[in-house]
Amino acid sequence: MLAEPLSAAVSSLIRPDGRPVEWVVAPGLVPYDDAVAEMEARVAAIAAGEAAERVWLLEHPPLYTAGVSARDDDLLAPDRFPVHRTGRGGQFTYHGPGQRVAYVMLDLNQRGRDVRGFVRGLEAWLIGALAQFGVEADVREGRVGVWVERPLGRRMTTGPGWSREDKIAAIGVKVRKWVSFHGISLNVEPDLDHFAGIVPCGIAEHGVTSLVDLGVLATMDEADAALKTSFRQVFGPVEG
Repeated sequence: MLAEPLSAAVSSLIRPDGRPVEWVVAPGLVPYDDAVAEMEARVAAIAAGEAAERVWLLEHPPLYTAGVSARDDDLLAPDRFPVHRTGRGGQFTYHGPGQRVAYVMLDLNQRGRDVRGFVRGLEAWLIGALAQFGVEADVREGRVGVWVERPLGRRMTTGPGWSREDKIAAIGVKVRKWVSFHGISLNVEPDLDHFAGIVPCGIAEHGVTSLVDLGVLATMDEADAALKTSFRQVFGPVEG
């Protein structure tokens, strides 16, 4: 079941003063603990009025993270990759090479102080980026993240009319003093087998996919360009 239209839930998330968001792409693989420490410091500086907002794009080495709602039973292979307990919302998720993680540090004091609207903005951002590759994605009532429907003819395992829904992007955020951090992850070309060590976001009855798995041979640079274009449409100008 589709959730309510994004346009009905996303209020204006663009800063009235038009101040651009710093856009940073990290080279290589960034250790998770290092990323969290960097985010913590930046969020404190933004809250104090000492730093600009930032979107930080990176890749992690293979690892699992557990949000505040994570259930231990959803960690199916606890010894497969390092497991990091984190204060973001949500349950278990996987990060690794080929997946674009974007940590979003925005001052919601300047963007309506509406956490629900902010999350819907993140959804609209991802959906807009995927649309640039011809991928029709949406959100689903009661499920976090962004989903695509796999039609008959792809991975066909049952009879006529078969289809399934797969998750292509995850969302998990935290807000402190009305400054956001953590963010989103978009599956560009990760090893999808690595998701088998968890129940992703606590949802066992649906699968996980990526751009490449859908037949879209996008590079990480192309995914970044699509994310930047869509981000501007939802949250306003960026620099960098």
